[in-house]
Amino acid sequence: MNTTDPVRILIGGADGKHVALNAKMANRHGMIAGATGTGKTITMQILAEGFSRAGVPVFLADVKGDVSGLAMQGRPHPKVDERIESIGIEGFQLRGNPVAFWDMYGEKGHPVRTTVSELGPLLISNLLGLSGAQEGVLYAAFKIADEEGLLLLDLEDLQALLSWMNENRKELVGEYGNFTSASIGAIQRDLLVLEQQDGETLLGEPALNLNDFMKVDYSGQGVINIMDVTTVMNKGPKLYSTFLLWMLSELFENLPEVGDMDKPKFVLFFDEAHLIFDDAPDALLDKIEQVVRLIRSKGVGIYFVSQSPMDIPEDVLGQLGMKIQHALRAFTPKEKKAVKIVAQNFRANPNLDSVAAITDLGVGEALVSVLDEKGAPTMVERTLIRPPQSRIGPVTEKERTATVSRSPMYGRYEEAVNRDSAKELLKIRADEKMRQLAELEAEEQAEKEREAELREAKKPRKKSSGYQRQTASEALIKSLARSLGGEGGRLLRGVLGSLLGRK
Repeated sequence: MNTTDPVRILIGGADGKHVALNAKMANRHGMIAGATGTGKTITMQILAEGFSRAGVPVFLADVKGDVSGLAMQGRPHPKVDERIESIGIEGFQLRGNPVAFWDMYGEKGHPVRTTVSELGPLLISNLLGLSGAQEGVLYAAFKIADEEGLLLLDLEDLQALLSWMNENRKELVGEYGNFTSASIGAIQRDLLVLEQQDGETLLGEPALNLNDFMKVDYSGQGVINIMDVTTVMNKGPKLYSTFLLWMLSELFENLPEVGDMDKPKFVLFFDEAHLIFDDAPDALLDKIEQVVRLIRSKGVGIYFVSQSPMDIPEDVLGQLGMKIQHALRAFTPKEKKAVKIVAQNFRANPNLDSVAAITDLGVGEALVSVLDEKGAPTMVERTLIRPPQSRIGPVTEKERTATVSRSPMYGRYEEAVNRDSAKELLKIRADEKMRQLAELEAEEQAEKEREAELREAKKPRKKSSGYQRQTASEALIKSLARSLGGEGGRLLRGVLGSLLGRK
């Protein structure tokens, strides 16, 4: 191949010719759609292989746990040989790919975390399903955190900040707008639900550096980053979609403009893409549409994988250059109507009835349209998808553990870090305030005691008459002494005085 020839990623064959994606157009995004069991996962697998061979790093989410086989060499099979011959693939070789395993929970790969601050109020509001009023309170919380110099790293930080806002609500409403204790309480309850879904494992440090997703190995192949989301899909699918949206936002905000390139800098596959758009507020949908439209100038390609193109908003769907449609089922009038709409998304081929083909496609077959050299969509072709060179199916636990332990990323994210942030700083401030209050109370008490002593000192004292009341015994002695008189009286006083204990 001439060095000036474009890099092409083979998808399959149609009518004796190859159907391939021009890597120069790969940042124009794409879509893989089809009913369950029609071959979407294999198509995603062969595209990931192709990008990796071309030196493009890849991110993909493993929803069902069956794409981890990308790390291992495929197994020979007569059907694989048959398809290779049918498509006319030369130099086909079974081999694995450079893979890094990731997992939000850190169980099946390197842990994946981000911070509350990086996630931002819009994505957290969407994650929690907050009302408009509650979303406003969250925006106020982030503004307060910025102005007060409080780091929001994990859920405990956000809970602590909300509690502080509630305690100081009267002082804050004048500057940040009115908010109620009820709104704060509702957000805190939603955060508790998120904790029950183990959402705190996603939020914290060390936060993921997305540059670690954009690596090539020593041979120049792009590393395929596979994030296992089987557990998070069961506990809270919103966590999965929120993470994907955060990735898009971070890449868009931090990557430089690169213009037209011979191949993308990075490619992402978003499986179960409908989760990104389901129940998303208009503000978030607008943000997604903007990011998809503009991020291609930063060398990033996004590929949505879902059962139907209708799962993707029209404004986003219109920006997807490559379209791969596997079979759809159409038994009801609604499903038949959907098939016609899907067929209309392709550039018509006079030799192909797209509507009929969509329901007639076999497993591993798809209608495919890519972008030509000028960026225009090609006519749709009924295509036999090529077999993957890597393993079809998951790796074993032993293979996964070995791959993780050999990864250059190993040890970078495994141990969580809990540095001083909003929770600790607010506690320090609260402790300092309590100390100051205690000192103030002690000073006030001491002042009261001094005032009481002064008042007591100023009271007039009664003069002493010098007269002390005598006891009955003393009166008797004095009476006898007077009656006896002289020596007899002195003798009696001496005897009785000694008896009474007097000297």
